[in-house]
Amino acid sequence: MKSIATTTLLFLIMLTAGTVQAQTNANSGFSSPPQYQPFLKQLADDVSADYIEDYNRTLADFDNRHTMSDTTSNTKGIGAARRWIKAEFDKISEECGGCLEVFYVSGTVGGENRIPDPVEIVNVVAVQRGTADPSRVVMMTGDIDSRASDVMDAETDSPGANDNASGMAGTIEAARVLSKHDFSGTIVYAGLSGEEQGLFGGQILADYAIENEWRIQAVLNNDMIGNIEGINGIINNTTARVFSEGTRAVETEREARIRRFTGGEVDSPSRNLARYIHVMGEQYIDNLDVMMIYRLDRFGRGGHHRPFNDVGFPAVRIMETNENYNWQHQDIRTEDGIEYGDVIEHVDFDYAAKLTALNVVSLAGMAKAPAPPSNVEISGAVRPSTTLNWDELDSGQNPHLEGYKVYWRLTTSPVWTHGRLTGDVSEYTLENIVIDNYYFGVASVSEEGYESPVVFPGPAGSFDR
Repeated sequence: MKSIATTTLLFLIMLTAGTVQAQTNANSGFSSPPQYQPFLKQLADDVSADYIEDYNRTLADFDNRHTMSDTTSNTKGIGAARRWIKAEFDKISEECGGCLEVFYVSGTVGGENRIPDPVEIVNVVAVQRGTADPSRVVMMTGDIDSRASDVMDAETDSPGANDNASGMAGTIEAARVLSKHDFSGTIVYAGLSGEEQGLFGGQILADYAIENEWRIQAVLNNDMIGNIEGINGIINNTTARVFSEGTRAVETEREARIRRFTGGEVDSPSRNLARYIHVMGEQYIDNLDVMMIYRLDRFGRGGHHRPFNDVGFPAVRIMETNENYNWQHQDIRTEDGIEYGDVIEHVDFDYAAKLTALNVVSLAGMAKAPAPPSNVEISGAVRPSTTLNWDELDSGQNPHLEGYKVYWRLTTSPVWTHGRLTGDVSEYTLENIVIDNYYFGVASVSEEGYESPVVFPGPAGSFDR
């Protein structure tokens, strides 16, 4: 039995240690996540698995949505599918008093390995204009087209129920949910074509965005969000993956030299967009762990976020964790007792709704928040403190701006762990926090507490093209 003196001593040691730790946390500015927003939780709860199932089944029932399939039939082929998608967006717009601008964005592609003869690639786009800054855009995309085993086979039934009717269904459902509300920034919902033949729809829409001076701060590409049963035998509906590029595709040699000495290899705008989605998942999506994959896409494969990355826009891929390759890019058949084919029976609609809700809260959070800070710079060499500065945001475009928040983390940490509100200033110094030991960033904050993604200093982390 311990003596009273020994017990008292242990208590005092523990109390002192706790006090020191509390002081350390207070001095370091250890932060909680961005302010919880009940509105975002309500949006997540508004996403309907039933609606997603209806959209998904309708898309799969077109039998074949190959890029070079029939465009004249009303019941089969990619032409019928894209007209139906446009009609759904039009119906949603009618229900919200015309809040969506719905149109096609197209281009002709030919002379390519997978499109030898000229074919019109047609995207379906619905734009929900922001009330304060309509040129600032966050976007959700899904793919319209599907394929069979032979990528050039435009005749064989290829319902593409998961790849990628699930992502397209989620995009339509996001429009249904979000169109009921107003946002400062613009939200775009897009059905992209030509993905299986070479990511052509994304290239066409990215070019359109540049021509029309869209300031895209985020593209959330959803490609396969409905399967929970992996080819490895794992069945799991509690995780999702977010793929993001590490360094910007448009980085110049000069910018690469700067990054070599100041960091930023894991802090591209796409990577910090992924971190933002990760935080949103933790706060608002029940029973979902978001895996941030530090890779542009799956090994040796591609998706429709890449054309946006290629021209300098932040873009990520959101998808299921457990893929089943027997149910992708396969003719429908049974061989040696194994079922092949991307059919509706393999789609879990509750899971697709969960990943759709992840998109919804992320889009809404960014569209409600002020724009990400621009021209973020940092200094602090051979000094005991670190100073960040940035351009003041336009008050007309960001009428609800409250101020900014500086973040920092250990260089080995995958997520931002410390943060401090600065007020409405354009420069802030973190006293006694040495620049050499951490990575830093800045987010903008609205009066309601909505935050933008974190911007890493310098060209490596800029959200501006």
